[in-house]
Amino acid sequence: MDFGFIFSSAAGELFSPTTAAYALATLGLAVHFGYTGLLNFGQAGFMAVGAYGFAISTLTLGVPFFVGLLIAVVCSAIFALLLGIPTLRLRADYLAIVTIAAAEIVRYIVTTNQLTAITGSANGLAAFEGDFYAMNPFPPGLYMGMNNRDFYIRVVAWAVVALFCTLVWLLMRSPWGRVLKGIREDENAVRSLGKNVYAYKMQALIIGGVLGALAGMIFTLPRGAVQPANYGTELTFFLYTCLLLGGLGTVLGPVVGAMIFWVVLSLTQGILYGLIESGTITWLNTVQAGQLRYILVGVALMLLMIFRPQGVLGNKKELAFA
Repeated sequence: MDFGFIFSSAAGELFSPTTAAYALATLGLAVHFGYTGLLNFGQAGFMAVGAYGFAISTLTLGVPFFVGLLIAVVCSAIFALLLGIPTLRLRADYLAIVTIAAAEIVRYIVTTNQLTAITGSANGLAAFEGDFYAMNPFPPGLYMGMNNRDFYIRVVAWAVVALFCTLVWLLMRSPWGRVLKGIREDENAVRSLGKNVYAYKMQALIIGGVLGALAGMIFTLPRGAVQPANYGTELTFFLYTCLLLGGLGTVLGPVVGAMIFWVVLSLTQGILYGLIESGTITWLNTVQAGQLRYILVGVALMLLMIFRPQGVLGNKKELAFA
């Protein structure tokens, strides 16, 4: 078993575009749940809206990259409004029900055969990333062991994560952010002070949704394709795993949680596959090993909730509302 290859592959996940996409989407969940107390179980739907909004506008409408980016952001804001208007005045569990259902509705809509010409149905869409890579400032060659294309998407993805981490940090230190934290702790007390709780919740839902949409774009660009199977309900639960690993009411927690999540997945997969190939484990095949690694991550998460429920970077004060 080649432990050097296993550990190098796991280390490569620390700064992969997929990890960056998970970090950004989890940051959106931190705005929703960690800071505002909005129980959004449909972040995968926001990611799908962003990815398909960008891909469809690029392929069908033929718009430039930045126009497609703007369309994706606007679509995610509209999606947040459609979810928030009927539910944000109700209890948090209603939002959870609506968001998880809405995310599945989005996934089923894009797989509809009648929309194949637009969404690609179950096969998805591809070849929409040309304008993005045309802006690559790095000439052909190797950069830290990566070709210029892989290096470019990593630089852009993590620059976006750093930018929005900074923006969220500034927002949460502002009076606006303090109102969100007050809503999380006791929205009736905030309402008694004359604050429009509904408006603040809507703003938080839109901001977190936009982060999810941008994450959906980053998630698809390295692959050059967007497929509905990637935006199932399990994606949202993976993001919540990242959030709980890093810490609920923190800015860097989502980033650290996403890194831990993907490194652990890569390590467990590499070790299990190595044991199977070496004949050490004979009662397990590679398909079963792929599922077992999620079980191991789940066990690790349960242990974390027992011994450090506030997450790696969180504190018990931020956990008090949960």
